[in-house]
Amino acid sequence: MKLRPMTGDDLPAVMDIERSTFPLDAWSEGMMRGELADMPRTRHYVVALIDDRIVGYAGIAAAADQADVQTIAVLENHRGTGVGSAMLNALLAEAGRRGAREIFLEVRADNPHAQAVYLHFGFEEIGLRRRYYDDGTDAIIMRRKLGDSSAP
Repeated sequence: MKLRPMTGDDLPAVMDIERSTFPLDAWSEGMMRGELADMPRTRHYVVALIDDRIVGYAGIAAAADQADVQTIAVLENHRGTGVGSAMLNALLAEAGRRGAREIFLEVRADNPHAQAVYLHFGFEEIGLRRRYYDDGTDAIIMRRKLGDSSAP
């Protein structure tokens, strides 16, 4: 597997993964293009490739001393193989390079697997956004201080 920066040419594959991973609240292609338009100024997006096929993507927004995980998605048949962890490590490293001292994210309250992954990476729950997602599901707000050597 290899990671590289996402480009506009990646959007057809990325949008297929987006729609299959987040069927109830998928971003539009226009939203994703808007994110890419802010690279590298305030955004950093990567794609994960296996045998030259995009199997995942992830991105952050970073400004001043704070970063936010915008999205992480992996094709279903590649989940649990380390693809998501590799992308999250890349995002954490990029946030640190950009001078962020902490990184935030929202995760669905009904997704215990993703919550466990983030806890494993040193994130802590700091709040709740009620009915945050389009289907009314709550979001758990999580934060990790960067430079914490106790996390993977």
